[in-house]
Amino acid sequence: MRGLRFSALAVMLFCFPLVRAQDDGFLMEVGLGGGGSFYMGDANSRLYAGTNGMVSAIARYNVNPRFSLKANLAAAGISGNSANADGVLPGDGIKFSRTLYDFGVQIEWGFCAYGTANWNGISRIAPYGLLGVGMTFAPKPAQNDFAANFPIGLGVRYKLSPRVNLGLEWTMRFSTSDRLDVTENLSPSLENPFMIKGKGIKNKDSYSFTMIYVTFDVFKRPCNCNDEIIK
Repeated sequence: MRGLRFSALAVMLFCFPLVRAQDDGFLMEVGLGGGGSFYMGDANSRLYAGTNGMVSAIARYNVNPRFSLKANLAAAGISGNSANADGVLPGDGIKFSRTLYDFGVQIEWGFCAYGTANWNGISRIAPYGLLGVGMTFAPKPAQNDFAANFPIGLGVRYKLSPRVNLGLEWTMRFSTSDRLDVTENLSPSLENPFMIKGKGIKNKDSYSFTMIYVTFDVFKRPCNCNDEIIK
């Protein structure tokens, strides 16, 4: 009988940290973010010149405390003035302004484990890096423009409470289009003004998001305590 009680106590002590570690997390986060956006291309070569506003809806699937998959749907304004670009452009002083829509998915990897549990190095604040792929849609006035984009960036998130997360994120999104800065049928045009041929994303337009976001944890991660012990 004494041996049985000892065995039960040992199981409980062994199981408790596993429960705490696994039951502490949530499978997903959903939330909103907002901040600034700027464009880089033929009409601007300066960081944060012509900054506009942006908003984004966010959904994140937490694979584990270090890795996540995130999807975003964002609307952002971009603008530029060729006077802010390096070099001499044909028609110096050409300006543009338009709204674009961005949908993408990114892989995030944390530089440390993220969560609220005081277990295995998990921290309430965690910086992370990200890479991804997405689609950009810039509607008229000039013409509808569709392009792929490839975001790369850095961020940090903080556990305000067990289910509320606050984050700050910066990304540069390299597009496959050279027409994001074309909003009117101007002559000369901002579409490849130097007539330089480039493959892939070379000599293409890009844009950046600097965003503060709040997300809420949903779908509690199940505890597999018994399974872990059996294994």
